[in-house]
Amino acid sequence: MHVLTVLAMCFTFILAHQVSAAAACACLCKAWDQGVSEKLEKTHTNNWAVLVDTSRFWFNYRHVANVLSMYRSVKRLGIPDSQIILMVADDMACNPRNPRPATVFNNAHQHINVYGEDVEVDYRGYEVTVENFVRLLTGRLAPSTPRSKRLLTDDGSNILIYMTGHGGDGFLKFQDSEEITNVELADAFEQMWQKKRYNEILFIIDTCQAASMYEHFYSPNILAIASSLVGEDSLSHHVDPAIGVYIIDRFTYYALEFLERVTPDSKKTLAQFLQVCPKRVCISTVGVRRDLYKRDPSRVLVTEFFGSVRNVELTSHILDLPHCGGPRQVAINKSIHTGSTKSKKQLHYANQLPIHHS
Repeated sequence: MHVLTVLAMCFTFILAHQVSAAAACACLCKAWDQGVSEKLEKTHTNNWAVLVDTSRFWFNYRHVANVLSMYRSVKRLGIPDSQIILMVADDMACNPRNPRPATVFNNAHQHINVYGEDVEVDYRGYEVTVENFVRLLTGRLAPSTPRSKRLLTDDGSNILIYMTGHGGDGFLKFQDSEEITNVELADAFEQMWQKKRYNEILFIIDTCQAASMYEHFYSPNILAIASSLVGEDSLSHHVDPAIGVYIIDRFTYYALEFLERVTPDSKKTLAQFLQVCPKRVCISTVGVRRDLYKRDPSRVLVTEFFGSVRNVELTSHILDLPHCGGPRQVAINKSIHTGSTKSKKQLHYANQLPIHHS
């Protein structure tokens, strides 16, 4: 029911029954809440993902594995490469220390190469800078910048922003040579909002003292998740003896384990995603900031940020389309049928991580 209809009914009820002012206020508040809830329904029209690894050097192998694992998950759930901006600060696949060249693994079993054959890295190596990242978010790029390096979002875009690297209280290091502060990041998001470059943002950061990075956010419609609180370290999960380094961080490992159970038509919600890494397994405390986000996470599907689902209606009939400028309406010609469809072999992604069924 439309909010104006509810308000009209309330005023009619008040006049007819001469109810008290308290009852009138309660009625109006209920109408207002209903109107707000209507506006909080799913309104986005497209999905984008910005996935950022800010660390160089071989001992930071896990950060590259983190971001490539997240990249693989969002692609599996439907976001195309054309709407994923992948920033990787170092090429671990081609590092001379890599015992298996052209591969990156996120699990000691090494059964999934997350580097794969179809990874499209948009910013690599020394292109991963604070300036390029902020310009990407705000759209302040040179005219010659190719489409693959642009975040072509609008006010109907839901954006997943995932960042991983080394951080501290109020900053995230880029390339061990510069850093972005929480104030700079907050101001970049505000520019995005003022320029109508997003509908909602899901911000996830996996680094030490990660919660400090969302403390200064002040733009609406942002749900922020951090792998650790201020004063806490964000820890790695396990070592691969064959590679000789830690290969994934704890928060990202358990987040991926959850995402492996998500399908494009899944009903799993963000409220469930917020519980993926309790302190007993994460060691650090996962931080969440939700005061800027108006919707209830329990009513928001995970695929509204990690996927790109399009509602389509399948038909076995041929549509009789009108001529350009013609007065006729689109109609379905029911006399023509395409016939029976042959079943095809279904393809699927292999699990990134061992799934422990409870």
